[in-house]
Amino acid sequence: MNDYAPLLGILVALLVGLAAGKAWERYKLRNGRWLDRRKLRDSPHFLQGLNFLAANQVDLALEEISQAAAVNDRALEIHIILGNLYREKGQVGRAVQIHQQLLQRPRLSRLEQSSVLLSLGLDYKQGGFVDRAIEAFQEVIRLEPGNIQALFNLEKLHEDQHQWSQAYEVRQRLAALAPDGQRRQHQTILAFLENELGLEALKAGNPEEAARRFGAAIELDASVAPAYLNLGDVTLGSEGAARAVEVWERLLDVAPDRAFLALDRLAGAYVSLGQPDRFEALCRRIISSSAHDWRARLALSRHLSARGALREALAVVLEALAINPHAITLHEAAWRILSDLHLDAALVGRYVEVSRDAVFYHDPHVCLRCHYRSTELLWQCPHCHEWNSFVEERLTPAREDPDAPSPRVT
Repeated sequence: MNDYAPLLGILVALLVGLAAGKAWERYKLRNGRWLDRRKLRDSPHFLQGLNFLAANQVDLALEEISQAAAVNDRALEIHIILGNLYREKGQVGRAVQIHQQLLQRPRLSRLEQSSVLLSLGLDYKQGGFVDRAIEAFQEVIRLEPGNIQALFNLEKLHEDQHQWSQAYEVRQRLAALAPDGQRRQHQTILAFLENELGLEALKAGNPEEAARRFGAAIELDASVAPAYLNLGDVTLGSEGAARAVEVWERLLDVAPDRAFLALDRLAGAYVSLGQPDRFEALCRRIISSSAHDWRARLALSRHLSARGALREALAVVLEALAINPHAITLHEAAWRILSDLHLDAALVGRYVEVSRDAVFYHDPHVCLRCHYRSTELLWQCPHCHEWNSFVEERLTPAREDPDAPSPRVT
């Protein structure tokens, strides 16, 4: 029997340990008192509050979570949620007070402390206390270097302050943490940040550094259009129009949907090179490869008007209007040409026929994420801060078939 005593003692100790582990799963000591965590999950107010929160009924969720917090004032999770709900309601001061009080609790684990600090950072961010928010998120990252939410919010705060170097550094950390399938998205954002760093260098009077940054942006993501525009601008001043044209023409190949952004630059560069006819050939090449490109038609119309070919210019504008009758810039171009043609009655009638059902857009660009509208193409949404999220909104075109007969001016 004595031979089995040590083995029996080990078995008893193992059973006691398992029982203690189960007890710790259910209970946790707080300020010298035992907290029943199963009771927290079974709280009707807590569960009902979560249901209301899932249904986006914030007022009802706040009421239920407040009652749950009153019943069990030592449940950290409830108070974090309660503070977050007050923040959602716009009561930032109340949210800050709740989350600051939670930080004063003794014996918080690293995970609990970082969770409270993250909520506090979001409170400060919404309240406009930028420096405090940055400090809170940085402390979260110190406790949890891989906290994606803290890194993301920290980057956005740096972007809001135009602190592009700091934003770039944070985005690099996010990219390093991302799975392989999401690396492309991070590369694109890094490219836009490189472009901003180039503009910053340009303002500081350092065109060489600016050119390096714009080139780095293109290497990260060849489709980031503003980098080509800005690199061409720098190249124009340092190496001349011919080299600048090469840069801008590359944009037409890699991002044809953004080609219109370079057209005015190319028109001026071709003139300075003594080759103005290259612009007309370029516009016609774009039109032939993209039948719905109304902007290339608008640029061609302006070019023809400048040459005095008003009737031909009007014909091109009417083609563009048949594709996109909602762009007010096309109507303005048509009005100018008709005025120069002394309001020929037949031509005015043709214009009215083409544009009768048009709805003018003063702000045709819309953010795909938050639906913010803008009169111009923006690279970062000023509302939701998403990068490269703007598209041009169009209604049904007046003429669906691009191969249908074009409007003719006689």
